Amino acid sequence: MLSDKHCVPCEGGAKPLSGDKLDEYLKQVKDWETLDSSRKITKHFEFKDFKEAMDFIGKVADIAESEGHHPDIHIFYNKVQLVLWTHAINGLSENDFILASKIDVATILKNQ
Repeated sequence: MLSDKHCVPCEGGAKPLSGDKLDEYLKQVKDWETLDSSRKITKHFEFKDFKEAMDFIGKVADIAESEGHHPDIHIFYNKVQLVLWTHAINGLSENDFILASKIDVATILKNQ
């Protein structure tokens, strides 16, 4: 399970995920979509209000810091868009899907 793994430092020169491997990872993260010619993944979240959105961003920040892998975060009042990609390889790595999975788990737990 991706959420049980931890991000590892990614060196430049590694190949970004593509093809069947990318599809395999996408199936493991609910409602995440590819963006920018499949070099990034993104997901939109909607909350009751701005405060709830900011609480979510705080949780995402804690997860990202603990994994050493950080999303781009776009805030639109009660809506949040997260974008993940691995800058060192200018594309997607397993780390992006690990972080996406951990964010999803935190979101699901919050809503229970």
